[in-house]
Amino acid sequence: MSVMTFIVYVVQINLVCSQVVAVYGTLSDLLSVASSKLGIKATSVYNGKGGLIDDIALIRDDDVLFVCEGEPFIDPQTDSKPPGGLLGSHTDWLTLNVGGRYFTTTRSTLVNKEPDSMLAHMFKDRGVWGNKQDHRGAFLIDRSPEYFEPILNYLRHGQLIVNDGINLLGVLEEARFFGIDSLIEHLEVAIKNSQPPEDHSPISRKEFVRFLLATPTKSELRCQGLNFSGADLSRLDLRYINFKMANLSRCNLAHANLCCANLERADLSGSVLDCANLQGVKMLCSNAEGASLRLCNFEDPSGLKANLEGANLKGVDMEGSQMTGINLRVATLKNAKLKNCNLRGATLAGTDLENCDLSGCDLQEANLRGSNVKGAIFEEMLTPLHMSQSVR
Repeated sequence: MSVMTFIVYVVQINLVCSQVVAVYGTLSDLLSVASSKLGIKATSVYNGKGGLIDDIALIRDDDVLFVCEGEPFIDPQTDSKPPGGLLGSHTDWLTLNVGGRYFTTTRSTLVNKEPDSMLAHMFKDRGVWGNKQDHRGAFLIDRSPEYFEPILNYLRHGQLIVNDGINLLGVLEEARFFGIDSLIEHLEVAIKNSQPPEDHSPISRKEFVRFLLATPTKSELRCQGLNFSGADLSRLDLRYINFKMANLSRCNLAHANLCCANLERADLSGSVLDCANLQGVKMLCSNAEGASLRLCNFEDPSGLKANLEGANLKGVDMEGSQMTGINLRVATLKNAKLKNCNLRGATLAGTDLENCDLSGCDLQEANLRGSNVKGAIFEEMLTPLHMSQSVR
């Protein structure tokens, strides 16, 4: 006869009971004794390693056996401990006091999602950082609670959700402070998408006419730096308007009145200004490369001279234009076409006239000192050039 210690585990009530009984007879006799002693309906016997006993001959003296009512084997030495969730309730849950507002979360939430973040380092190993706690035991964090809440929610479920009225820039700064790298990328994209798109589209003729009609005739219309690229502004009254540094490339300005307009440093490349009124216009350092200025009038009866000093006029077509007294000092007119132009008294000192066609021009009293006339064409001149006009 062997003497055995029986331990029965009843799953339903999570209870462990033990009895020492004498073993004899068959396995059925053993189950009957166990049922009687422990008050259960024993159906199976397991050894200490979870092996099912099907013959009493397998039992040895002082064996510890486990008897159950048919449930799978569960080691009572491990299962008798509180479940992981209940055990964790005393160690994993914690409360944060962020700027006076309390947040309850788990240590795993703060650690698992971003293991390299400041929050992960603060709460991964207990007591390492010596985190300060308030009278309620909450960990004190001196940050903004409204910006911290989206960060905590992100660590919980991995989604960036920000309520209305919360500035994304504030959340971004908090994410940078706590080192939540993956959230920083999401926030930067969200901030970029939330910005209104910059409107660089050119102003149309219809829009500009509306501006003109709404502006008193005695007021200057300020169009400095505006984009009119490709617009049709032909035949409009554009007197005295400030187009300084404006983009007028590829514009149609034919027959427009630009008297005394300021086109300083404006981009007129590829534009059409045929037959435009350019009396007293200011075009210092403007870019009119490849533009067409045929039959334009730069001559002001009152004596106000047009100023194109330093302008880029490469390849322009100015054939037949009236340019008496115009200032083209140090301008670039390389490969330009100035046939039959009236350039009486014009200032062309230091001007680049390389390969420029000046056939049929009136250059009486024009100042050509220091100008580059390499390859320039001076055929059929109305008046002969005097030595003093171009000595260099």
